[in-house]
Amino acid sequence: MIEATSIDKRSFFYGQKTIDYSLFLTDRRSLEIAVHPDSTVVVKAPLDSDISLIEKKLHKRARWIFRQLNYFRQFNPKTPDRQYINGETHLYLGRQYRLKISHGQENSVKLIKGFFQVACREEHNPEIVKKLMNNWYLQKANIQFNESLTRCCPKFNAFDLTQPSISIKRMKKRWGSLSNKGTVTLNTDLIKAPKECIDYVVTHELCHLKYHDHSSEFYKLLDSVIPGWKKIKHKLELSMV
Repeated sequence: MIEATSIDKRSFFYGQKTIDYSLFLTDRRSLEIAVHPDSTVVVKAPLDSDISLIEKKLHKRARWIFRQLNYFRQFNPKTPDRQYINGETHLYLGRQYRLKISHGQENSVKLIKGFFQVACREEHNPEIVKKLMNNWYLQKANIQFNESLTRCCPKFNAFDLTQPSISIKRMKKRWGSLSNKGTVTLNTDLIKAPKECIDYVVTHELCHLKYHDHSSEFYKLLDSVIPGWKKIKHKLELSMV
């Protein structure tokens, strides 16, 4: 992922409708238009781009943008923010598990018989439970994401690519990214998705080791190493609402 050097909040009109978008001017060669699940439209363009040409391209892609926006709206309203209370459901690897919160000699989270068993050494409150759950998710993400990398890397043996390292952090608008140094960063929340969805995101980022943009060559490679990826991507978006 190339870091943006300039950002601008803009909008353009298409008929009687207005599309708001964020424009990033970056050190890149081509223009990229993306619609994210939170209904934000992001445009990345070369540093010396002419705004009029950018908006001309947006007009050409306007129908596609509206289709994407309508697609993501079907998942709303999303699950309300978690309250971290007894009986509430939480995801792990695509399955729902209920919270059972109790007092214990030490703070811990265990997945036992279909329940998240959360023990709190002191009187528990939602903030403590949330912190314990987030730490547990991070530990599991470190294990599962590295196992996914081990599964997915052999698909690229023909390209003699160096296996990247993995970084894990919370990201608002991305499941994963690839740094200029070749580090794959994965969203912590991806641990809540099914394993095949994790493998899809990892494979997507590995394809960027060969093709850094979303060119036709990139998608040809993605099709070859993970046929049916569009259905898996759709499953990921559905599973995380």
